[in-house]
Amino acid sequence: MNKYDEKKAYERAKKKLEAEKGFYSHAVVYVLINIAIYFFVTQIFEYAGVGPKNSGVQYWMQWQRFLTPALWGIGLLIHGLCVFGDRTIFKKYFKNSIYSKDWEERKIKELMNNDKF
Repeated sequence: MNKYDEKKAYERAKKKLEAEKGFYSHAVVYVLINIAIYFFVTQIFEYAGVGPKNSGVQYWMQWQRFLTPALWGIGLLIHGLCVFGDRTIFKKYFKNSIYSKDWEERKIKELMNNDKF
């Protein structure tokens, strides 16, 4: 392996490590915030005296308590798939989008050729 290949491999590994660290940070924040939301909402409704009599508020509270973690969990799952999953699925659907590596490399080459940046 020559110096250029070694440097490129190092940069890819470093980028992968940063992506993994980002996912783990996202997972920790997800857990902490959702625990805080659960206890915060529970305490507020207990303090306000909301009970079975106020069924509309109670119904909203149940949805709110579980909807936030569910939707955020879907986002966390997608983040995990992007970091650890097989990227061939994403390449199939996002081949020409601005989120693909191919597009980034083509754009970099285009900018380097134009030399107007």
